[in-house]
Amino acid sequence: MIALELIGISKAFGPVQANHDIHLSVRQGSIHGIVGENGAGKSTLMSIIYGFYEADSGQIRVNNQDVTIRTSAQAIDLGIGMVHQHFMLVEPLNALENIVLGMEGGATLKHGLTHARQKLMELQREYGLNFDLNVPVGQLPIGSQQRVEILKALYRDADTLILDEPTGVLTPEEADQLFRVLEKLKSQGKTVILITHKLREIMAITDRVSVMRRGTMVETLDTANTSTDHLAELMVGRDVSFRLDKAACQPGAVKLSVQGLNYIDDSGVARLKDVGFELKAGEILGVAGVSGNGQSELLEILGGMYTASSGQLTLGDKTIDLAERSNPTRRREKGLGHVPEDRHRTGLVTPFEANENTILGYHHRGESSAFIRRSKLVELTADQMERYDVRPPNPKLKTANFSGGNQQKLVIAREIEQNPDVLMVGQPTRGVDIGAIEAIHTRLLELRARGKAILLVSVELDEIRALADRVLVMYDGQIMGEARPDASDAEMGQLMAGVIPA
Repeated sequence: MIALELIGISKAFGPVQANHDIHLSVRQGSIHGIVGENGAGKSTLMSIIYGFYEADSGQIRVNNQDVTIRTSAQAIDLGIGMVHQHFMLVEPLNALENIVLGMEGGATLKHGLTHARQKLMELQREYGLNFDLNVPVGQLPIGSQQRVEILKALYRDADTLILDEPTGVLTPEEADQLFRVLEKLKSQGKTVILITHKLREIMAITDRVSVMRRGTMVETLDTANTSTDHLAELMVGRDVSFRLDKAACQPGAVKLSVQGLNYIDDSGVARLKDVGFELKAGEILGVAGVSGNGQSELLEILGGMYTASSGQLTLGDKTIDLAERSNPTRRREKGLGHVPEDRHRTGLVTPFEANENTILGYHHRGESSAFIRRSKLVELTADQMERYDVRPPNPKLKTANFSGGNQQKLVIAREIEQNPDVLMVGQPTRGVDIGAIEAIHTRLLELRARGKAILLVSVELDEIRALADRVLVMYDGQIMGEARPDASDAEMGQLMAGVIPA
């Protein structure tokens, strides 16, 4: 039986055709993956199914019945639930209160909560969704918060569950737990639609997979009859290499050293606790961990954006007191480049043209001087765009009009072209499609081969494994230990959860 069918779905936003003539059939009691590059139209399509948008044309069928979905309430009434990439939870409320929010059971709130608790405990037992219903969700681990979202959908009697990038903030162990939950849902006859850019997960958990490219549905395949290489080719429209040409590491002199780094934020919370490490020339030092465990603060303090409570940074033969006020310009002058985690917030000024962002932060220096002729700047930017495969190669285009992957290439090009001795890179491929990931990884390995030192922060464990020569694992602002890139998922997962393996 077909649980959900889309027939000729199209949706445009002004001149942009987000979805064009989409046909999709999802079988009941299956796990169906949907993959595609950034801008392929996946999120728009899911938003149409869940009632955030209404299609311009086409038909939706649920359980072989024609339906109209104009609101999320209508989608829920039809048995469709959605777990968003960024959880829709009210952190001060406990799990029980979050789940029943909007369905409290009338004026007699106490009776409604008692009835809800009974039903939720039954659902927890049935699907293995174990967590304390009485704990404020802000105090629950990320994996448990996700289970709250899944239970919330099941409480609303969802038969079809859409999950958008569900493992992006999970440890390997939490991801495995999620997959067990999804298999349990499938065994109970539920239907799961899984949106992810992690092709290994598609191969591991799904029954069928649909590939989208540039707003169209390219192909739907039985997962058993395809491969990651074939899916990547369908997504991008060309061969994509997942095998990096990575020579053996030949580390040189220490280029960056951190000692006794502590940081207490304005709320009195200790974000970094006695952090210390060394980074050598010709190596990539990876920093792994679940998002929110001090990695962002580490990069921002080393980059001069914030002042630490205490600690020292040594760049080459220059020692800096991290508790003294500084700024990013001084760090750049000492040979430290920085690709920030959030390209929109701290990496680019999106209303600026691409050529203006090319010298952002370096506008006082030599060929990058703000007094350079605009024609020369446009020429320099065009050259960088060609060498870093930025599309479209238009130096005068507003930066906001580039895709996320091409915006990231602009930032990486700007920092690498300044020839830093040490490059810090935060989440280099966050929100970036497969083709751009391939290009960015190649550039970082080229920099390593030139003897540069690279500090790489990423929540993508596969990325850390592929690029890093050594791996530091952070939890709750501390370095829990150092691991080899080929360490097992169990060992990495324990460190990421704050447990030192025996």
